[in-house]
Amino acid sequence: MATALFIKPEDLKRNTIIDGSVDEDKFMGYIKLAQNIHIQNYLGTKLYERLQAGIIADDLTANEITLIDDYIQDALIHFAMAEYFPFSTFQVNNGGVFKHTSENAVQVDQSDVENLAKKERSYAEYYAKRLVDYLCTNSSLYPEYSANTDNDIPPDKQVQYSGSWYFGGAQDNKSTGNRMDDYLKNDLKYE
Repeated sequence: MATALFIKPEDLKRNTIIDGSVDEDKFMGYIKLAQNIHIQNYLGTKLYERLQAGIIADDLTANEITLIDDYIQDALIHFAMAEYFPFSTFQVNNGGVFKHTSENAVQVDQSDVENLAKKERSYAEYYAKRLVDYLCTNSSLYPEYSANTDNDIPPDKQVQYSGSWYFGGAQDNKSTGNRMDDYLKNDLKYE
């Protein structure tokens, strides 16, 4: 079966930091990978296959279009970026594996790339949570959501959100008289 992607390369370029001049061949595989691994995990095999078939046959229902446009695409954009970032500076060709450098830019270190990927994964998980909540609330609109059998992947209804909150060492501190509330009001930061 042909793979119908739920986003276009332009969606990734328009909604992330990928420059418009980046060759789409560099990240198309990561869109497909993210869709196969992450989106299928939350949709389950039957609904995933139905949406793919609907795109190919051009017979998606209004509810399916809403599901793709309003819930799947945002999650997929950010899952694709999270998968792409660790490989974005590398190229494999006949001479081996190479890391790109630029004449007029500074190469970031691995920890910067890992932080970007982590941030994208956090965004993706937020949108995946919205997707799962929507599907659970509206499962009657998508009968394939609960029709998985045998070797099908059942939809994962729990999103493992890896976003974290940093409270600036926020804890009650009797020696300084500071209370948790003081920190929460002044030092709340999102990591």
